[in-house]
Amino acid sequence: MARTRRIGILTGGGDVPGLNSVIKSVTYRAVEVGSEVLGIRRGWEGLTHARPEPGADPEYVRPLDRSNTRTIDRTGGTVLHTSRTNPRRMRTGATPAWMAAADLEKLATGEGVYDFTPVVLDNLERLGVDVLVTIGGDDTLSFSRVLADHGFPVVAIPKTMDNDVAGTEYCIGFSSAITRAKELINRQRTTLGSHERIGVFRIFGRDAGFSSLFAAYVTSTRCVIPEAPYDLDRLAGILIDDRRLSPSHYAIVVTAEGAIWHGASMVDVGGADAFGHRRKANVGEALAAEISARTGVEALAIELTYDLRSGEADALDQIVASTFANVAMDLVLDGRSGRMVAIRDGKYAHTDLPTPGTGARRVDVERLYNVERFRPRYDGRLGSPLLLSGLA
Repeated sequence: MARTRRIGILTGGGDVPGLNSVIKSVTYRAVEVGSEVLGIRRGWEGLTHARPEPGADPEYVRPLDRSNTRTIDRTGGTVLHTSRTNPRRMRTGATPAWMAAADLEKLATGEGVYDFTPVVLDNLERLGVDVLVTIGGDDTLSFSRVLADHGFPVVAIPKTMDNDVAGTEYCIGFSSAITRAKELINRQRTTLGSHERIGVFRIFGRDAGFSSLFAAYVTSTRCVIPEAPYDLDRLAGILIDDRRLSPSHYAIVVTAEGAIWHGASMVDVGGADAFGHRRKANVGEALAAEISARTGVEALAIELTYDLRSGEADALDQIVASTFANVAMDLVLDGRSGRMVAIRDGKYAHTDLPTPGTGARRVDVERLYNVERFRPRYDGRLGSPLLLSGLA
């Protein structure tokens, strides 16, 4: 008799609401068709650090079934936990402590840098995984493509609150982030008005401004995005006008972390992660200080970052997460791999896994952003996808 199909599933990178809905839906559908599911814990670390000896996997491998996933979709985060491990660029100090120096040296690609792709492939074979479902953003998906190029069956699901994965109009976590941003910005209006301040809300978005743009869309505020460097004096003047016209004498601007004004440069700070990313210096604090200096009005920097990725998924993210999971399982059952589930032209679809180095999908400034007014464009939307940010 043929061996039961075994499906591995992992979550990588930052957590977002909706991940547990994917895990549950994949598990339920797999069990329904007689397959087994192995949850790989801590993202790619679960496949680089698991010991090869039999019975040494509990820290990194967790069998999933209908019983132990029944209620996980009611909470945020990921029950499988996550990491930012990059198997292609493991550095000294991040490699498994149990690995012999001689074996480690075979994986070396440079001074203190190791490619653990062979280890990942060996562990997948040892665990009997027939196909791997990966859920993540650009970094997780880039290594998914590496495995696919090595001939291992992979089906990927895009997630990131930045909504900037190439090849899809929507990523799990985006709607929940915007829902949270709306709540938090509107809650701050009373405090900003009481003190007659200008509120500068910093939101994630290193390379793309979708989070900033749509937070402004649902709160009717100004925003600045990485795709459109701006005139700071012009922005300050508009915010002073907004403050003057407001009965409570306050104004608001939302800034993506990667948005800068003409003549400015925001340095990266801290050490690089496994994918080479360093944190941006806090543009919210820098922008608030500049606005205060240029206007004489107190500007307050307010963080809209980790709060937006915490907690349970909103309705849209839960719907998309469950549907993405089932589209992924359709592909698995049809024997299709090397694909990423996507929204394209407003419809559920699938596409090629992004090639490493593809870069982030970016806001179409001409169609979606009013550069002069620092606002989303609200006109000319007839025929646009539901979330307005089509691939064209």
